[in-house]
Amino acid sequence: MENNGNGYRAQKGQIIDASIIPVPKQRNSREENAQLKEGVIPEAWKEQPNKLEQKDTDARWTKKNDISYYGYKNHVDIDVKHKLIRDYEITHAAVHDSQVINEIIAPHNTNADVYADSAYRSAAQEEKFVADGYRSNVHHKGTKSKPLSEFKQEVHHHRSKVRAMMMHIFGNQMMMMGSKLMRCIGMTRVKACIGLRNLVYNMHRFVFLSTLKTKSA
Repeated sequence: MENNGNGYRAQKGQIIDASIIPVPKQRNSREENAQLKEGVIPEAWKEQPNKLEQKDTDARWTKKNDISYYGYKNHVDIDVKHKLIRDYEITHAAVHDSQVINEIIAPHNTNADVYADSAYRSAAQEEKFVADGYRSNVHHKGTKSKPLSEFKQEVHHHRSKVRAMMMHIFGNQMMMMGSKLMRCIGMTRVKACIGLRNLVYNMHRFVFLSTLKTKSA
């Protein structure tokens, strides 16, 4: 999703985050959910094609802040300067945010800084950032037994101001579409619908940036 020809190169670093996209909950038994988790479609569903058509066999459950969600995730990378989506990946909701960093990170950003929350932090990933020439601005993880130092809290405060840009994007998408809930069934349709959401956001953002450029000319 580059816009280099119009002067909107990816600049000033990048922010990576993911948003849960819920779909209507499936009224499945525990056994059926266990089979789906293993990638197996219950035999009873195969015998009822009409029922199977109404079942989302690709969505998964996940929990965030002690709240359970059923659906997918929109993993997004934006640049800090223009807040344009540079790359994205769609997965089911149970995929951990950190598992798709390498698929969505934008190698052509003019700045090496990478911002993300603590879910993306691991010793292995920090080493890979260094090896690939990136500068990690990923939040540290604090625990009850080992809280963050005042210095790290101050660092997080600065990083959070930058990361807040991503929340503007997810909030904008929700307002434009009326809701985060997606009523598509299956990964193929969901990828198409979320991809269109990301594209529409970029189109709106591009018009806004172009208007600013015209006014300042």
